[in-house]
Parts: sequence; C-alpha cells; structure tokens
Amino acid sequence: MDIVGPLVKSARGHQYVLVVLDYATRYPEAIPLRNTSAKRIAKELSLMFTRVGIPHELLTDQGTPFMSKVTKELCKLFKIDHLLTSVYHPQTDGLVERFNKTLKGMLKRVVAADGKDWDCLLPYLMFAIREVPQASTGFSPFELLYSRHPRGLLDIAKETWEQEATPLKSVVEHIAQMQDRIEKVMHIVKSHLQQAQHAQARVYNRSAKVRTFNPGDRVLVLVPTVESKFLGKWQGPYEVVEQVGEVNYRVHQPGKRKPYQNYHVNLLKPWKDRASLMAQNPLAMTRTLSTMVPEVEIA
Repeated sequence: MDIVGPLVKSARGHQYVLVVLDYATRYPEAIPLRNTSAKRIAKELSLMFTRVGIPHELLTDQGTPFMSKVTKELCKLFKIDHLLTSVYHPQTDGLVERFNKTLKGMLKRVVAADGKDWDCLLPYLMFAIREVPQASTGFSPFELLYSRHPRGLLDIAKETWEQEATPLKSVVEHIAQMQDRIEKVMHIVKSHLQQAQHAQARVYNRSAKVRTFNPGDRVLVLVPTVESKFLGKWQGPYEVVEQVGEVNYRVHQPGKRKPYQNYHVNLLKPWKDRASLMAQNPLAMTRTLSTMVPEVEIA
C-alpha cells in the first residue's frame, strides 16, 4: 500500500491516490483522496475490505499516515500484521513502486487532456490495467481475482459483429466452473512467478555485494537531501543496534526526531575514523600530512 501525490487538485478536491495492490493476483485498487489523514485512509480501507475481504498482512512504508495510532488500531481490530519497508528504500515494496510509475504516467496524460476531471476517469484507467495479462503471472489481475475474463469494450464489439448471445448459466454451474478454472491456472501462475523472480534475482545479483553488520558497528546512512528526495548524502556516524530480518538493520541516530530507525543494508556503509585509515594506508597519510607542512627556505 502506498500514496501517490500530490497531484493537480481535481474539481472535487482530490489531490492524492491511495494505491493498494494484492501480491497474489496483482489486482490493484486506486482510491482518490482529498487528504492523507490516517482517519481518511482507515475509512477507505474499511470500505475496501467489505468488497474484497480482510487481508492477513499489510505492507507499507514508514510514512506518517501509516505509522499513526489510527492505523495501528485498524490493524489490531481486523487482526492484520502490519509490515514495514525499510526507510528510503522503495525497492522493498518494488511491486507497488512499479505500479505507481505506470499509474503516474497514465494520470499525467489524463490531466493533460481532461484537466481537473482525472479522478472521474480513474476507475476506467484501473479497469484497463486490471484486464491486461501480467508478465509475472501470465494472466490478468481480473482473471485471477474473479476467475473469468472481464467483458470489456472489445468483447461487446466482438459480440455485435458475430451476433453472439451470452449464454445464461445457473449459480451452481458458474461456481463449479470458477473452481475448476482456479485449479487449472494456479500451477501455471506459480510457474510464471518463479520464472519472473529468478530472472529478477539474476539481474540483481550481477552487481550485488554481500554486506553484514554487527551490533555496535559504526555506520554511515544514505538519506535524501533537503533539496530533493532524489538526491542523497551520507550522514553519521551512527551505531547499529540489531539486525532486523535478513537485509534490514536498526540504527541508533542520537538527536534525530526518530532516534531509532530501520534501514536496508544498501543504505548503510561502514564508517572508518582517521586512526583506522592511517593504520590501513600509512604511506598515503604521510603524503597527505607532508603537503600540509610549508617549505622553509634556509638563507
């Protein structure tokens, strides 16, 4: 789950989009919001649960709306495990990040064409996304969620050309066909997912280097600058408190608004003081010091 925005304010006052993506089926939900208050998000999630059911887990970043008391109470009420991504490391929730990129590109075109009515066209954009087969599963999100192909505009045109009538079926026949289709496609979906995951792992592992830290290690943290979240700089040194999971570490940052924060290992690097640098390369340090001593001319 993530939030897209702020966008151009619509005629109805919407500036943000709450994005929720099901990892199993890749089925997306996109809900326009006037603000990103925790109460508003909790209300929209509750309404969504009435349509699709209550999830076992909810993965979000560590943004203020998702870390609020309201969100914690919502998860407690519905027995949901709230999982958090590493701060400043959107790749942890890469599926949602890739979908957000697609959605932003489509919304940009809609805003350019229809101005402040983008929120009215959002449901139609979502329908288009849901009926397209995904490379990672081989099926469309709509098919995996409802176990049938959606009847879209192209289907209506086809029925008109061929003058095909939609056959009526009983509820029992419909449910039986859905269950049979689910059993047939699930092993295919599993195979596609495994192939996609292996391909992504091969690309990532080409340049990946294994780094580990121990409690008490001093590290530098890569965080966005004040000027732009796309630019980063190393800050620290800070102290590693503990390892959280396979690739995340809890870091103590004295003086910060949040003194304890979880970071992905890719955002950390060992900190070395001057003494350790001199021990590793004393010749280089000698040269550096020699350049600092002025030459004395003897008369």
